[in-house]
Amino acid sequence: MQMVLANTPDNPAWVPQEEHHIEGICVTDIGTEFFNQVKESYKIDKNCHILSQLLMKDCKDPSLSSKLDETWKKAYDEGRFHLLDGILYHRTKNTCVMTLTDRTLTNDILH
Repeated sequence: MQMVLANTPDNPAWVPQEEHHIEGICVTDIGTEFFNQVKESYKIDKNCHILSQLLMKDCKDPSLSSKLDETWKKAYDEGRFHLLDGILYHRTKNTCVMTLTDRTLTNDILH
């Protein structure tokens, strides 16, 4: 049986790795308390609060969208956000992810 060598500097085939990013997490059993905390966190975060207000309307509101930070405004103008049951989702290509702004909530999902 051949053992896989660790990707460390003493391995001749070592390749330095960049920071690893989480590609995706599938969570199937989250209580309503978590979703309520997510919605509450949107009230504290300026951009999420504005996006929630914008997406609850049937039409675009340029005066409100102009208050978004530039990167958030660009994503909003491109139609990358949607609101479902009070939760913001961000779409990129073939993925759609829940928008979390509170680090504590992110850690709750990861642990």
